[in-house]
Amino acid sequence: MKILGLSGNVKRPSRTASLVDVLTSAVESRFGGVKSIIDLTDAAPVLFRALRADQLDSAGREIIDAVETADVLVVGSPVYRASYTGALKHLFDLVDYRALTGRPVLLAATGGSPLHALMIEHQLRPLFGFFNALSIPTSIYAVETDFTDYRLTNPAVFERVDRAIADLARLLPASPQKALLAGENRSALVTTTA
Repeated sequence: MKILGLSGNVKRPSRTASLVDVLTSAVESRFGGVKSIIDLTDAAPVLFRALRADQLDSAGREIIDAVETADVLVVGSPVYRASYTGALKHLFDLVDYRALTGRPVLLAATGGSPLHALMIEHQLRPLFGFFNALSIPTSIYAVETDFTDYRLTNPAVFERVDRAIADLARLLPASPQKALLAGENRSALVTTTA
């Protein structure tokens, strides 16, 4: 399984990049596979060389191909002017509108105030609705005080991470949890019919 984290941050160090790393690591730990992260601090200059997908050079095409072929996406952005960053928007302007259909996407954001938490619901979730992706019901939002030296430290946020991973387990077709539940259902049928 290919797990791709997209961090919409445009500076370093970044709490958003740290949060995306926590989330992709949690997905990798629970389901296996290989995680990678595209940090927009590095990727944006490459992507901004093209205004349309047919203008992408090989480096830009490689970034977009990684997004379009990932099995699970973890997308995070700092809240910037009440939305996600323009660099993240530009990346998704270059993604084929059919490429993410049915793809599970875990949404995350960081901001300076709890008042910006709804950016995920008002900005990020509709973006992935357009792509017909399956955005995970539980999203992750963290503020500056949830971090120590740019590392996530708040146990309450880690609890939300666990909830989001449980949501993802219900969506993945071959997840260990589904196999376990299927086994429990079979044993219940055997017990009932015996």
